[in-house]
Amino acid sequence: MASFSLDDIRTAAEAKYGSTDIELGGDTVRLLNPLRLPKASRTQLSQLQDRMGGDDADQEELLSEAIRLVAENPKAADKLLTAIGGDLAVLAEIFDAYGRGTQAGEASASRD
Repeated sequence: MASFSLDDIRTAAEAKYGSTDIELGGDTVRLLNPLRLPKASRTQLSQLQDRMGGDDADQEELLSEAIRLVAENPKAADKLLTAIGGDLAVLAEIFDAYGRGTQAGEASASRD
C-alpha cells in the first residue's frame, strides 16, 4: 500500500493544475487553473464560456471579465488588462494559452 504526505499531494496538484503565468514588466501575473478557483468563480467562468458562443457576445468584455475571475487577485487582473489595452487578439491569445494549460492538467489527471 502506498503512502503519501499532504505535501506530496499538494506538489502533485500544483504540477498538474498549476497556474498560467504571464510575465509583465518584471512582475508575474498568475491565472489560476479553474480547479484551483472557489466554486462560485468556477460557476461564473463556465457561464462566461457559454456566453462567448453567442452571436451578440462582446468578446473583449467577456474575456476581460474572465481574466478578472481567474487572476490570482484583482490588482493582478487590473495590471494585466491595462497592459493589454483592449487588444482582442492579445486577449484571445492569452485564453488560448490558458486553455492549453488547463487541458494539459486535465489530460494528465485522466491518464493516472
